[in-house]
Amino acid sequence: MKDMLKLAVLIDADNPSSAIAKDLLAEVATLGTATVKRAYGDWTTTNLTGWKDKLHEMAIQPIQQFRYTTGKNSTDSALIIDAMDLLHSRQLDGFCIVSSDSDFTRLATRIREAGLVVYGFGAKHTPRPFVAACDKFIFTEILTPPPDATTAPYAKEAVAKVAALGKDADKIVRQAISAATRDDGYALLSSVGHIILQNSPSFDARTYGFSKLGELMRHLPFIEVEEVHNEKASTVQLLVRIKTMKNA
Repeated sequence: MKDMLKLAVLIDADNPSSAIAKDLLAEVATLGTATVKRAYGDWTTTNLTGWKDKLHEMAIQPIQQFRYTTGKNSTDSALIIDAMDLLHSRQLDGFCIVSSDSDFTRLATRIREAGLVVYGFGAKHTPRPFVAACDKFIFTEILTPPPDATTAPYAKEAVAKVAALGKDADKIVRQAISAATRDDGYALLSSVGHIILQNSPSFDARTYGFSKLGELMRHLPFIEVEEVHNEKASTVQLLVRIKTMKNA
């Protein structure tokens, strides 16, 4: 069994809402082990009351940073300094930077230059440079499913969102499949997903109402999906290809 990545979760508490805390750490758990969990902010103010309630519950270490000058974000600087110290300790495999602030763009780039993985977490209005600087960027809006979400694998609401995929996302999917296509005309879904993340770190099936990339692919009218069963390993491998006029 492959060892889980050791990750540092660094939260700019001035930025995201504390309501995401539980779902955030649940998402991090799918990526690796949160070896370090820190939240940065001026904890002497009332602005972070929501986060204060989450610190003990989630075992997150608060890092105090006073606001020395009005209009200057000292929290960002403290987070960046700590991140560099952790990077040089060489005891981690990657970082989760939780913020929608573009000031962390260079930090993400520097960490990746050192060979470590960077997962970004932020709102959909996060500036594109920060999103692109991460190996994967997860919009916090998709972490919590709607309270009335159905357990059916293909909810009507999810299917309806396919129409809102948009030309940019449509192009990303087509390009990834074309790049991963084998001689038999099919591409491994895992390879397609890897290429998609390289080209668009924020692409996530959950944005369109699907829990997995495979479910999204099944509902794209221009994609053909084939299942390959491995009886010995009890696994199912998904292959995808772009439909032609002949097989459309």
